[in-house]
Amino acid sequence: MEKLRVIDREYRHLERVIAALQWDQETYLPPEGVEERAEQLALLEGVAHRRLIGPETGKLLAEAGASAENPRGDESLPPLERDFLRVMRRRYDRAVKLPPDFVTASARAEGLSQAAWAAARQNNDFASFLPHLKTMIDIARKKAEYWGFGNGSQTLYDGLLDIYEPGMGEAEISALFAVLRDRLTVLLKKIQSCAPPDTSFLKQTFPIERQADFNRKLMDYIGFDCRRGRLDISAHPFTTTLGSDDIRITTRYFPGNLLSGVFSVIHESGHALYEMGFPPELRGACLADGASMALHESQSRFWENIIGRSRPFWDGLFPLLRNFFPEQLAGVSAGHFYPAVNEVKSSLIRVDADEVSYSLHVILRFELEQQLIAGTLEPEELPAAWREKTREYLGLEIEALSPRSDADGVLQDIHWSMGSFGYFPSYVLGNLYGLQFTRKLRQDIPEFENLIAAGNFGPLHNWLKDTIYCWGCRLEPAELLRKVTGEPLRVEPFLDYIEEKYGALYHIDKG
Repeated sequence: MEKLRVIDREYRHLERVIAALQWDQETYLPPEGVEERAEQLALLEGVAHRRLIGPETGKLLAEAGASAENPRGDESLPPLERDFLRVMRRRYDRAVKLPPDFVTASARAEGLSQAAWAAARQNNDFASFLPHLKTMIDIARKKAEYWGFGNGSQTLYDGLLDIYEPGMGEAEISALFAVLRDRLTVLLKKIQSCAPPDTSFLKQTFPIERQADFNRKLMDYIGFDCRRGRLDISAHPFTTTLGSDDIRITTRYFPGNLLSGVFSVIHESGHALYEMGFPPELRGACLADGASMALHESQSRFWENIIGRSRPFWDGLFPLLRNFFPEQLAGVSAGHFYPAVNEVKSSLIRVDADEVSYSLHVILRFELEQQLIAGTLEPEELPAAWREKTREYLGLEIEALSPRSDADGVLQDIHWSMGSFGYFPSYVLGNLYGLQFTRKLRQDIPEFENLIAAGNFGPLHNWLKDTIYCWGCRLEPAELLRKVTGEPLRVEPFLDYIEEKYGALYHIDKG
């Protein structure tokens, strides 16, 4: 066991070094350094891969009794050690099936692809990114094939989903999303026929320097420990963990859009708080990770929406925001601000979308990914397919709303440039997990909203640590959900929350 822990620690250190170089590429790397950075990443990915799949690892796992059929090893072992073996076995079994040359080439291609995406997005030029997109699709398909998907009942896309949400496949997610799509589109149409809230005070210039100053205060307010992390700027907001006490988040600012920076900081802080909350016995090991990407998104979406878009939150925080922008927010109260930050207005941009339409953005991407990986949609056809689904689900015409139809359409997200096919469903699944957790939270802490209004997040942090963070990835996501709530994954809690909240905000008759 100790030898396996050494391998795990060394592999994890290499992962963090790779993450540091990737973070730098997204934040400070000079444009001319991209190609050499891709080579550096390719080298390190190869080193990390070889460390994990070395013959010693398989031998030690076998000696510990952790086989592919019984990954948790002997039942006489302590539970923590059995969970460690399960995660190590899963990592090893997946990694050993990927040829080292493929891993190195994939990392090199990913580095070049991300840089090409950033330039293409800036220049509103899908054609320049297309060759890289094709490469990343080919790599994703090949990876799933190496893992044994695509030859039987499990599709290639099932293999990619399994990276992010173990235990959930394409068919199950499609069924959940079909229910969401139908009820959300009905609610969206009802809201669009209602009078919108007053948002005129948001249509002003909010200096970026002041936004940045406020967001640093905001991070401290909700409990982000700046001794263990930092905030920077990137083309697409993200969170990355460079060490147990080094969790980085990024955001982006627009002078005419105060809420974009605010809510991306809250969202990414939710990820960071999860990473900061793992207990000492898990730190530095493979168990110090989210149970799945959707579980991670449940935390970021919980902070962004359940907390960040609630009336109690702004009752407590709005005076501070008004101090930073006294001219823009003169005469505005928390009572005015709350409906404004919850305005339902179909947007081209996923990360700026309201709670009602957000899931439709993700379902759109999920369906396009399915087709790309299945080969039923050619990459060249992607912009047109994107426009069609945007029109169908959101009622929006990209060209009519944006002169940058590629940048604000098919190029707006970084995920496909990284080869992260199968990631997008995690956002909506995270919404579902988050609402089921919230129901349990409200049962355990009935005074929850009063505490938030008072800016007292201590009991909330303790609850999250004691019920979710403490497990790391010791449990599969479905196991963790049942342990906390006693239920399987369901769409109803999320839909009930959305329909109740926005029915009240827009005075929609329940009948």
